[in-house]
Amino acid sequence: MVASATVRERVRYWFDNTMSKGTGALIGWLALVSAVLILFVSVFALWLTPAEVKDGFPGAMWAALMRTLSPGKIASDGGTAPYLGLMLVASLGGIFIVSILVSLLSAGLKEKIEDLRKGRSRIIETGHTVILGWSDQIFTIVAELVKAHASERGSIIAILADRDKLTMEDEIRSRLGNTGRTRLVCRTGRPTEPCDLELLNLQDASSVVVLSPQGEDPDAHVIKTLLALAKRAGAHPPTVAAIADSANMAAARLAGGPKVHLVDSDDTAARLIVQSSRQSGMSVVCMDLLNFDDGEIYLRADPSLAGHTYGESLAAFKGATVIGLRKNGTVTLNPPLDTPIGTADEIIVIAQDDSMIRLAASSAKVDATAIVTAASAALEPERTLVLGWNSRARKIVRYLDGYVAPGSVLDIAADHPDAGTGLVGLRHLTVNTKDCETTDRYALESLSIGLYQHVIVLSDDRYAPHHADTRTLMTLLQLRDMQAALGERYSIVSEMHDESNRALAEVTEADDIVISDTVIGLLLAQLSENQHLADVFGYLFDSRGSEIYPRPAGDYIKPGAPVGFATVIESARRRGETAIGYRLASGINNPPHFGVTLNPDKSQPITLGAQDSVIVLAER
Repeated sequence: MVASATVRERVRYWFDNTMSKGTGALIGWLALVSAVLILFVSVFALWLTPAEVKDGFPGAMWAALMRTLSPGKIASDGGTAPYLGLMLVASLGGIFIVSILVSLLSAGLKEKIEDLRKGRSRIIETGHTVILGWSDQIFTIVAELVKAHASERGSIIAILADRDKLTMEDEIRSRLGNTGRTRLVCRTGRPTEPCDLELLNLQDASSVVVLSPQGEDPDAHVIKTLLALAKRAGAHPPTVAAIADSANMAAARLAGGPKVHLVDSDDTAARLIVQSSRQSGMSVVCMDLLNFDDGEIYLRADPSLAGHTYGESLAAFKGATVIGLRKNGTVTLNPPLDTPIGTADEIIVIAQDDSMIRLAASSAKVDATAIVTAASAALEPERTLVLGWNSRARKIVRYLDGYVAPGSVLDIAADHPDAGTGLVGLRHLTVNTKDCETTDRYALESLSIGLYQHVIVLSDDRYAPHHADTRTLMTLLQLRDMQAALGERYSIVSEMHDESNRALAEVTEADDIVISDTVIGLLLAQLSENQHLADVFGYLFDSRGSEIYPRPAGDYIKPGAPVGFATVIESARRRGETAIGYRLASGINNPPHFGVTLNPDKSQPITLGAQDSVIVLAER
């Protein structure tokens, strides 16, 4: 049988509970001890030395209080020994109490500063963009949102991650520098906890971006965050999130609900790699469309175009380039030229700013004599080489199978244990696999790479991103040297993780470099501003329907003839295509646009040579 608590134990337990309440409780105990000390000294001073106490009990209390708060005051005291002894007791007690008080205030202030440093206060903002989680994509997303809000005053980006507040702010500041009119507010917390989400005032936010963290099983973290958003009381704004594994999309949709738009990271990267391997410069064009630097995609309804056809609308705008229609909620890029435009239909355009989307007073001049009529080349069997292997490789092979002609060959050279597995049911490709160390020069030379039209260099996911990028760079350098030594020519597209490695990769003169994390970051930033663009980008990355193709300029206009871009648009229209820009061969290795110009001035003369390209939306 357990003995009942004694009075002493109960008192001690009560005292411990009061002490655990923090700095305020400790200061309260000091005040109580001070009051008892002052009262003790005052009573004994009146009892033992009444003649030396002025103004009775109030005077004694005042004298004791002064000695307690200012122990040095006793040096100027005079009187009998009992009186001086009592004042000494008050002074010694004061030294003890004041020293503890200073220590408590210092500790309490330090604790308060630490709390502020942790970023645990609730955000009181409206119309802000919320980012949940932390990964390398955050720098791309924040940079793009800063550009998108450059003309807005009071723009706010709120970030919640399980990291130190000051560390987050310092990292963003060191990578991005000045954010202009956009203010960053960082808070420390776990995005998977509903109570931490309350710090962000989500009900008044404009949009939410959920990042996929680095490490093992990132999708589990994203799904748990979506569940936390759904569980919290009150509505949350439109949300976009990236899912790494397509197999987890169904679970993520169920967790997020109808207000969440999901981006399939691996699927999007795989589609872009395949399209880039087929058409040099594809990734550059897509990144130009995805960022907020120059041309952006807008959806605009214009009743004055009702009754006209899509073909007639191609030259209708002065500062914008028409690329498609949105009819009854369905997006189609480069629809049939005779497609009628209804009063409720939205026209999809590329423009530098929405203020530039206005109808032209008159059509730009078309030089019919400069237009060239060229037949489209027939699709022929081809040979493609894949160097390396990763979790996206199976998707890449299957999407490539949807593009190539029957009888095409795909050879896979890698030392990955899963290379070439799980590729049953291909329709057009014959797949061969060879064990190969992709960074070894002699192993690469044994592949007779000059026999291939296309080479795809994949990042090996068995290594950390930085190490994988280093291996990719080594492979690209070997390929470039082999091309120069043997005089061979084949397109090379590679994938990387870190945008900072692009500058190094440019030395290798690869035809295309897909930075998958950057592409997904740009896409998340775009969708956080306008979720309607999800259908547009989804259409672009799909093998069905029209896609972006950089094609020889000589197939559209006479090489060397100075013409306005309106002439290029008309030439593409006659072929059932939509011209959206051009690429100069002289600028292929010049960042940031690598020779690509989208939505050029329709009347400004341009001169395209035989090595230059016209960028069109077209069927294969």
